[in-house]
Amino acid sequence: MSARTRICAALLAVTVTGVTVAPARAAHAVTSRGVTIPAFYTPPATLPAADGTLIRTEPLRLALSLPGITGTLPGRATRIMYKSTDSGGDPVAVTGAYIEPAAAWRGPGARPLVVLAPGTMGQGDQCSTSLALQKGLVVGLGTQSTVSVGYEVLAMYRLLAKGIAVVQTDYPGLGTTDRLHTYVNRVDSGHAVLDAARAARALPNTSLTAQSGVGLYGYSQGGGAVASAAELQPAYAPDVPLKATYAGAPPANLAEVTAAIDGSELLGALGWSVNGFAQSEPALQTLLDRYLSAAGRATLKDLSTMCVGDAILTYANKRSTAWTTTGQTVADIIEAEPALRDYLAGQTIGARKPAGVVRVATGVNDDLVPFAQARAMAADWCRLGGDVVYAPVSLPEVSSPLINHFGPLLSDQGTAVGWLNDRLAGRPATTNCSAVNGS
Repeated sequence: MSARTRICAALLAVTVTGVTVAPARAAHAVTSRGVTIPAFYTPPATLPAADGTLIRTEPLRLALSLPGITGTLPGRATRIMYKSTDSGGDPVAVTGAYIEPAAAWRGPGARPLVVLAPGTMGQGDQCSTSLALQKGLVVGLGTQSTVSVGYEVLAMYRLLAKGIAVVQTDYPGLGTTDRLHTYVNRVDSGHAVLDAARAARALPNTSLTAQSGVGLYGYSQGGGAVASAAELQPAYAPDVPLKATYAGAPPANLAEVTAAIDGSELLGALGWSVNGFAQSEPALQTLLDRYLSAAGRATLKDLSTMCVGDAILTYANKRSTAWTTTGQTVADIIEAEPALRDYLAGQTIGARKPAGVVRVATGVNDDLVPFAQARAMAADWCRLGGDVVYAPVSLPEVSSPLINHFGPLLSDQGTAVGWLNDRLAGRPATTNCSAVNGS
């Protein structure tokens, strides 16, 4: 597949093949950078009409599990594929995983559900979080090697230990082999989160009931996804009983994030963003044709099949000036082109009042997903009358933007999980919008 095809409106990471609905072609496994993507991830040709409808399920053996008195710890997992709607209004199949906890829910009422939106995993189908749950460490060797670590198990297992059911979304195009992952697309990711809740509540043989409250958890890319979902819930999914959201380090203003990650260890995320923009908005192809050099096209094609580990090893601390015919950065081009500015403005999170109570946590020294733009989102929500708990996380600043960004993920995780648990148990939160502008 040519580089031009990779970044046009029909951008695809791998070749799409068969389906499993009648009349059907046989779905089969494909390979991405030496890793076999099971046939489960090939979507059917025809999708259900209703968002959140389960398309298929299968038992999922967790890479990290232990025998327990009442069952396997942390619980029983099911791989899922469900229907969602993308930002263009078209149907899309999304994969993920549901884990029924072995631990009992110790709060009042029915067992609650948390949708976990993963942080940045990459853009290759082998990077999906549900595949990482099965394999733990995903490694592919060959002419194009790859490595992906399922780091979201830390938060997931903490939630499960409290008796909270967890459903995790892979997002559109991450795992599923019919399209490229639309990295940080506000609507795609927000819809995928809400439809994951619908799909989990529709699964048979779980302890969830119609009275099960729903919470959302996400950091970094996941923080943006759940923040978007909280905004979209009233109009898109009023049937999802959303109680509370933890949005850590959300990329709410993509223009500011784009400028920050250029030249950092996570430059690859800039390429994933550009690839995703081109797939979601075909009109941007003209701009790409104008600005991208042959080296830029080759880099974007390469990144489209990479995971985070691959991208860091290959592109850390490089700059997007090497991608363009003019020597401009991607941020420079965004500033110069109204069409790009308008597109990114439409991706901004913070323009709609979120449902439920939201805890926004961000490192005060985060210079990868900048602290100021996350704080601005919280302030915008406060002005709209949202119930916001604003939690700046103070850690020593270091020379690595990647560490400044991911440090709060670990240091705040226990607090974030405990906070969600309290909200799902019915304990009220103390909001603090007055602190947003004062920190």
